[in-house]
Amino acid sequence: MYDDTTLEEVAAAAGVSRRTLFNYFRNKEDLALSGLPEQGELIAARFAERPADEDPWTSLRAAFQVLGEIDLSAERRLEMITLLFGNESLRAGHAEKQARWHDLLTPLIEPRLPDSDRRTLQARAIAAAAIACLQAATEEWKRLGGQVDQFDLYDAAVEAIRRPTSQSEKKTT
Repeated sequence: MYDDTTLEEVAAAAGVSRRTLFNYFRNKEDLALSGLPEQGELIAARFAERPADEDPWTSLRAAFQVLGEIDLSAERRLEMITLLFGNESLRAGHAEKQARWHDLLTPLIEPRLPDSDRRTLQARAIAAAAIACLQAATEEWKRLGGQVDQFDLYDAAVEAIRRPTSQSEKKTT
């Protein structure tokens, strides 16, 4: 459906001219992904509201809850996610726009980390890892047809990367 829909059809459905549509969106992908920058801002604002002494991972989990509060039915959310991850250009555009979230979150995470000359690097790594966990959880949620709690999947993804490796799991060389 997405690939078969033209910008002319979108403009007509919105009751605006194609030119007006292009004043706001460069292409169909921009239109489809237009909510991502706002979502990033909402996530950053929610993170900033969290207690300053709270673990960054706990604050990120709470901040990502903003996405679950978007007023969409479960069916519509699944439809949107399926469209997003089922189309290569949308998937690439999503990753590009979501990269901005790193820039929003890093300066909020950094002051919560111990002072060191690598604190910015660590903050960027935490932001990137948390966003990757969110992405993995969203893809798994889609694969499971939206039948499980997306944030339970997020928690499982975070646990997988934060879990210390036991000696028995380490490979010897």
